[in-house]
Amino acid sequence: MKQPDKRPETLCIAPWTHTYLSPQTERRMCCASREDAQSFEQYIDTKAGTGEYKPITLHEHWNSDHMKSVRKRMMAGETLAECAVCNDKLLNTDVYRTYFDRLFTSKYYTKLWETTDETGHTTMEPVSWDYRFSNLCNFKCRTCGDMLSSAWESEQRQHGMINWSNPKNNWMKPDVKKEIEKFQDSIIEQEFAQAVEDHRIEEVYWAGGEPLMYEQHWKYMKRIVELGDGKNVYARYNTNLSRVRYRGINLYRDILSRLRDWQICASLDGTGQIGEYIRTGLNYNAWLENFDQGVEAKVHSRQLRIDFTLTLPGLFEVENIQSLAKEKGVDVLAKVIFSFTPDIILSPLALPKSILHPWLDELIAISNGAMRDVLIQLKTRPTFEEQWPDTYKESLAKGKARVLQLELIRKDKYILADILSERPEALHWWESIGS
Repeated sequence: MKQPDKRPETLCIAPWTHTYLSPQTERRMCCASREDAQSFEQYIDTKAGTGEYKPITLHEHWNSDHMKSVRKRMMAGETLAECAVCNDKLLNTDVYRTYFDRLFTSKYYTKLWETTDETGHTTMEPVSWDYRFSNLCNFKCRTCGDMLSSAWESEQRQHGMINWSNPKNNWMKPDVKKEIEKFQDSIIEQEFAQAVEDHRIEEVYWAGGEPLMYEQHWKYMKRIVELGDGKNVYARYNTNLSRVRYRGINLYRDILSRLRDWQICASLDGTGQIGEYIRTGLNYNAWLENFDQGVEAKVHSRQLRIDFTLTLPGLFEVENIQSLAKEKGVDVLAKVIFSFTPDIILSPLALPKSILHPWLDELIAISNGAMRDVLIQLKTRPTFEEQWPDTYKESLAKGKARVLQLELIRKDKYILADILSERPEALHWWESIGS
């Protein structure tokens, strides 16, 4: 197609360069796109899947009717509903579309017009990969769930918490899990390995699950280095940073130092007790040790950041996270917990505006950079009470019951009520839910 004089404002280069795969082998444009489920509904999907496992290969997906439609609409300048997370800055203010633009526009923008026909079919191949080889994870973060954490999955099974009547949970059935594992072993690994061997990887995003628990991470990053391709590869990580070594390989020394560039977003949603409450499995002192190795290894500021997801208990940690970042000489990547339903009671938006907004004003006054931007943007968003006036009370009660159930199962000695007790009006709101 002919390149226009002015670039369409909503065009994202990801559909020409990037490919995403969930731990259940669901394919999407990227991890933040809101699309119809393929088989099993993910947490931000817009339409439930059938629950019947019908995986597709990258070849089948790349120029599918859906992907061609996405490219065609973007090239026409349309605002895509699939891109709401970026369009409306629902996660953070530095949106994913901007990231892909910075990384690939200079090299591939003109090429995408030259290689894409009027149907949206492209002859370009992905050079950016986000393949989540399983849900393997050693944490049970309260903002997460079984699809992204094997520890969560085990807990759900052990305590009979799985709703087997919901098709989205069919991926956990033994026969379906075997099919998924077979597809991962025979197709997914082959796709990624072939891209490595063909020198087609320019950017790779390791997320999970917990990517540093993946054997595939260590295997393929080592192979990229062996092939001499490290100088061409940018690797970024979203990791709980509970490990930085595997079978004698040190992440910083043996892999990252051999790459063109790298970035680690080390997840930390609070320090000390609050951080360990939100991210069950976190050993804060061990995290600090692994993070300090990264501080020593980095050569510029963007290589290491604290990835802070703002939650209700995390509101108490805004100042501590910023102080830690200042002490370590790193930036904070701040974002807000996804909340597309009013039972996500760990979202700050679960609070009434009368409690939330004065609190946000206090935090904005002591914040800067990305943290301040996120807090200001959060203040513009409607609370659950405003979004769902007819159902939010019932939903909050459901969310509270889930929080209390997990605290009981996990035998927490430090609970959400203890955290909220530092702010009496928030504790009173919590205690009033369901009464």
